[in-house]
Amino acid sequence: IRLPLFILTGASGVGKTTACLALAAKLKEFVVMESDILWRDEFNQPATDYRNYRETWLRVCKNISQAGKPVVLCGAGVPAQFEQCIERRYFSNLHYLALVCEDETLTSRLRNRPAWRGSFKNEYIEEHIKFNRWLIDNAQDTQPPMTVLNTSEITVDESVATVERWIHSHLNGK
Repeated sequence: IRLPLFILTGASGVGKTTACLALAAKLKEFVVMESDILWRDEFNQPATDYRNYRETWLRVCKNISQAGKPVVLCGAGVPAQFEQCIERRYFSNLHYLALVCEDETLTSRLRNRPAWRGSFKNEYIEEHIKFNRWLIDNAQDTQPPMTVLNTSEITVDESVATVERWIHSHLNGK
């Protein structure tokens, strides 16, 4: 049996990791993982659109799914980066939820992170605002289309509840 894979994507600062941590505690019937845990410099291959990184993650998710638990994978990425992967064939569907927020909210969140993360730098902020805007403008046109959740005006609990409903709606085929 092939299970679906749920991918939470978005720019740095939109709330992916926060949602991921809360979902891991709530969704006992799923395995929820943050994709950054496997990131290494050897995966920094923009010329391949990070193909080895995506294949590695799909392989990990496949093995968990084959044990009977669907996976929620949290990390930046877009459908084109996953759908072309060889390991994609092991999932019934890949469902994408893009967390986004307003530019001012994103800037504030990134500037307020601990200094060691380096997210207060203007170049870093501009890069993530650009990706955030791309998601807002293009989510409906990707294959498959991504659902968008704006986290600017809602609480963490509301974000997590919305993500949880989205996951269950796709799991139940509604």
